[in-house]
Amino acid sequence: MTEQTTDGADNTDNADKTDNAAGTDSAVGAHNTDGTEGTDGAVGTTEPNPFDYPRGWEADVVLSDGGTVHLRPIVPSDADRIVALHSRLSERTRYLRYFGAYPRIPARDLKRFTTVDHRKRVAFVALLGDDAVAVGRYEGLDSDSAEVAFVVDDAHQGRGLGSILLEHLAAAARESGLRRFVAEVLAENSAMVRVFRDAGYQVSRAFEEGVVHLEFDIDPTEDSLEVARAREQAAEARSVHNLLHPRSVAVIGASTDPTKIGYAVLTNLLGADFSGPVYPVNAEHASVRGVRAYRSVLDIPDPVDLAVVAVPADQVEAVLDGALAKEVKTLVIVSAGFAEAGPHGLHAELQLVGEARAHGMRVVGPNALGVLNTDRKVRLNATLAPRLPKPGRTGFFCQSGSLGTAILADAEARGLGLSTFVSAGNRADVSGNDLLQYWETDPHTDVVLLYLESFGNPRKFARLARRLARTKPIVAVKSGRHAVRPQLAATSTEIDESSVQALFEQAGVVRVDSLAQLFDTALVFAHQPLPSGTRVGIVGNSSAIGLLAADTARANGLELGIDPVDIGPQASPEEFAAAVGEALDSPQVDALVAVFAPPVAIPGTAYARALREAVHARGRALDKPIVSTFLAAEGVPAELAMVGEQDEPVFGSIPSYPSPERAVNALARVVRYAQWRERPQGTVVTPQGVHTERARGLVREWFHEGTDRDTVRLTDDELVQLLDCYGIDVVPFRVVSTEDDAAAVSAELGYPVTLKAFDDSLRGRPDLAGVRLDLTSEDSVRTGYRDLRRTAGSDEVYVQRMAPKGISCVIGLQDDPSFGTLLSFGLSGVVSTLLGDRAFRAVPLTDVDAATLVREPRTAPLLTGYRGDEPADLEALQDLMLRVAVLAEDNPEVRSLALDPILASPEGVFVTNARIVLGSPPSRPDSGPRRLRQITTPRT
Repeated sequence: MTEQTTDGADNTDNADKTDNAAGTDSAVGAHNTDGTEGTDGAVGTTEPNPFDYPRGWEADVVLSDGGTVHLRPIVPSDADRIVALHSRLSERTRYLRYFGAYPRIPARDLKRFTTVDHRKRVAFVALLGDDAVAVGRYEGLDSDSAEVAFVVDDAHQGRGLGSILLEHLAAAARESGLRRFVAEVLAENSAMVRVFRDAGYQVSRAFEEGVVHLEFDIDPTEDSLEVARAREQAAEARSVHNLLHPRSVAVIGASTDPTKIGYAVLTNLLGADFSGPVYPVNAEHASVRGVRAYRSVLDIPDPVDLAVVAVPADQVEAVLDGALAKEVKTLVIVSAGFAEAGPHGLHAELQLVGEARAHGMRVVGPNALGVLNTDRKVRLNATLAPRLPKPGRTGFFCQSGSLGTAILADAEARGLGLSTFVSAGNRADVSGNDLLQYWETDPHTDVVLLYLESFGNPRKFARLARRLARTKPIVAVKSGRHAVRPQLAATSTEIDESSVQALFEQAGVVRVDSLAQLFDTALVFAHQPLPSGTRVGIVGNSSAIGLLAADTARANGLELGIDPVDIGPQASPEEFAAAVGEALDSPQVDALVAVFAPPVAIPGTAYARALREAVHARGRALDKPIVSTFLAAEGVPAELAMVGEQDEPVFGSIPSYPSPERAVNALARVVRYAQWRERPQGTVVTPQGVHTERARGLVREWFHEGTDRDTVRLTDDELVQLLDCYGIDVVPFRVVSTEDDAAAVSAELGYPVTLKAFDDSLRGRPDLAGVRLDLTSEDSVRTGYRDLRRTAGSDEVYVQRMAPKGISCVIGLQDDPSFGTLLSFGLSGVVSTLLGDRAFRAVPLTDVDAATLVREPRTAPLLTGYRGDEPADLEALQDLMLRVAVLAEDNPEVRSLALDPILASPEGVFVTNARIVLGSPPSRPDSGPRRLRQITTPRT
């Protein structure tokens, strides 16, 4: 398996073997057979520039222990790093990697390792600071396959680097037109075999002379995507766990001045009785707040897990250098003066986060309020808020630092306990998506609250939210609903509020319009069970208030399971409790609203206690949700609370609202969420006959980064080619420029035909005489051509075969600032456009989404047999929607698409016209290998 090189180094016949798989203490060797040994990988007479790699391949990635590394294609100037990496490898790692000792890298091999063409030969280097800690590469064998190999620094094995390198190499190989990886592994290297096997690919194995030969297709499979996303969730959750469970905290910029934020942060940490050591860092004082201080974070004798930075913005860079050298895991920057201050601040922020990630560190902020964890084993209050909230089972992510203190105070006033809280400020690194990953598996969090001003990766948000909401409710305030990013200005469309609501509900997110509504809804989720249906009972001592509650319930789509019960203003607490119990016992009631105006003679607290005791005596606390309007209280008054070990309201407490409308509105949101959880989720379907790689190649050919045009509209031939990759046929057509050609093409296509003006504005408006339909003879075609030529003033005319008569529909793609790419559906025509009768869903689309979407527009009954007409082929229409959705998911450069009109009939669906525009994606799609959000460009 090996041969001696002329310099005495034990080498293989493939100079591609310095790289070993990560995540284990093992290695994999690869034998090259393409005959390029000893060359620089050049093909033909033109040598590729080894420094010119696809910039989109560069990435920051989170490892399994929550740390980060920077991944990029290798370049010749990495030679010293590769030599240093090789020198740190143990003998065991070298043996498993090279099938021999290979004590040092010969110059010839080193050149080959670091000089690649980034297509047929590709290598990625994982950098931690200035050091290479892992290398992975593939070497093309033929037009379809390549040999893959890895190597990982012994000190960094077990961190998941092998899996990440494999994902990124596979993505690069697919982009380069390859379909298959092969590898050879020593039989004793069972851990390395698992790296390939556990990646989710279908791996075939052959064993010969102590070597295992592995082969597998690298096209993503359902299993490989599931594996990658499970690893992504675990890694990102771990990085947030490190942030919220530090064993030690340093406050850099701790101050003795009570007016400074460094004083407030230190005071709050000490006041919360943090479970670990707190280290003030202050170059001018020996102690701060009675705690020994250090001149620099480097002077702290023990490890530091979390550093809170509270120094002026122009000093943060110097602070970062010390934190990096100290190997601090996470950084919370409460300092302002970065992106929010202008372009110079933004540049400093991007540079700051880039350096932190490259050295393995995650960052919260800048301009953040901070982070807190109420767990009694942690008691972390690394924020500017003066008090640690009472413990609870609700996690809160807030993008706005300025609102954070008010939010925490409001939560405490209402009796809503928190498990964890993160105010991310400028959200340069750690974002709401990271917290969703953490809360999914956090045993201390049952409800998630979000205050969002923007989405860093809207597609990823929709995916994570949909998954998390299946087990834990998410309530979100989304501000800036109509603030469209500059990158979306050309392709964004104003969406009516009901459609926006539907998009959030598609992802299982309960969207509210204000912080008041956020807390109203959270109180029900945090303290009451989910209802099993939509039927409500109303019990009170005022018919007027009961009627108001009933009207609000009906307006929210709730049913009255029983007639509202009015016990009268003179009823005793016992009578009130009995009426509540009777309503809860009714099988017609799924949830209860208690509306009560306290009488003068008896204190209202007596009725409140009677309600609580009646509910819990009957064991109803875990059965049907109850909301109330009691004592004009907002939150959970003591009389309605079940308390925990620290006198905090716990599950079973009954929330109270100042008005019956607010009580019922909060309950209605919970009911709708419970219905969403009960509905089938569906599966993301890839229809038959889809050719993704062919489509990707075409899109790259027609539009690529660096082009001198912002957008490119596809020609007729191009859009037909792209749609054909997804099994979408356009009714046959041709463009003609003479009357004789029109007649000849009509005969070729087959009568009847239609003639359409070449001008979009005329072709889309039959009322402007831009279309001639049902032409059945040569004479009618010639007459129609002459008429259109006079109307349009152009020789060019479309000739198209007539499709079967049907209902005219439109399917479109467009960008949205909250959800990324949206698929829209509706009936085409002026009236539908004027009324905005469109339904929207975020990509990717499940089969359930498609079935719902086709029935959602108000005019959809026309497709299902309105007034006795024969229904259109809805399955064919749903299949077409799924194909368009897959096209959008595969090709984020498709900035807008319209299939209009589509004729839907009992015979099927027929696309008669299409328009596609390509452009740079406004944000990274939620696909491809794992990576953090890019920081090389401003976030929007």
